[in-house]
Amino acid sequence: MSASPPGTRRASAERAQLDLFRAIPGELAPRDAQDLMAWPFFSLAKSKRVAPIDFRMGETWILVEATAEHGMATIWDADVLIWAASQIVEARDAGRPTSRLMAATPHEILTFTGRSTGRDHYDRLKAALDRLQSTTIATSIRQQHQRRRHRFSWINEWQERLDGSGRPLGLELILPDWFYAGVIDQALVLTIERAYFDLTGGLERWLYRIVRKHGGRQRGGWSFDVEHLHLKSGVLSPLKRFAFELRGIVRRQPLPGYRLTLEFAFGRERLSFAPIPADPFETAMRRVGLPVDKS
Repeated sequence: MSASPPGTRRASAERAQLDLFRAIPGELAPRDAQDLMAWPFFSLAKSKRVAPIDFRMGETWILVEATAEHGMATIWDADVLIWAASQIVEARDAGRPTSRLMAATPHEILTFTGRSTGRDHYDRLKAALDRLQSTTIATSIRQQHQRRRHRFSWINEWQERLDGSGRPLGLELILPDWFYAGVIDQALVLTIERAYFDLTGGLERWLYRIVRKHGGRQRGGWSFDVEHLHLKSGVLSPLKRFAFELRGIVRRQPLPGYRLTLEFAFGRERLSFAPIPADPFETAMRRVGLPVDKS
């Protein structure tokens, strides 16, 4: 019998050391990791991206690299990490043990992220897991005092569990230490609007996460120079194109819970954003599970 490949042996050893965490059923509040909201870790394009993200700002640096086979993990793929963070936080707050080794059905992940559960969406989920595993990240974030470069993938490994007829029973995946440590610390996770999953554009999804992270619930909101936002996005498109797309988002106002405005000052374009005050009637309706007429 031939020996198992070294990567397989390492994965098996890691799996053997971890307790299995089974997904909590039911509707959970979506939670996002603040580090992933604030910095350029994902491709915002729907087409395959292989060119790396090489980002440096002050003492913060991020290098994201992709394989030619799968391409870079996208901001849509990051929905799997939002699902994982939501599960971990829910379990921790309920006093349940958590683990980096997680088990769930594709149906649970797909419905949580607002996707259909047909075969094509299941295939897209598997492709997303492949990109999350094959994309590698090296960063100074939360390890400024470590001299040794730390490289990881968004998922250490994942596998399908099948029945005797080859039908899928579920998925198991192992999260990296870097991501898990950020999530298990309550200060590094934020609740996001479920309507986030309805945003179809990569740039508007990224912008919502930036706005939610920095604007929060502050009455006065926050603002950024457009040039600064362009740098933080990690996109390959030039500043002129980025600014054009940003103006389109401001015209549409698609971000749930926030109002965006563009201003010119001292020859620079600046994006400001502030939370929209909650309607008490709408809040009460949502609390009891009643639909809200937006017409």
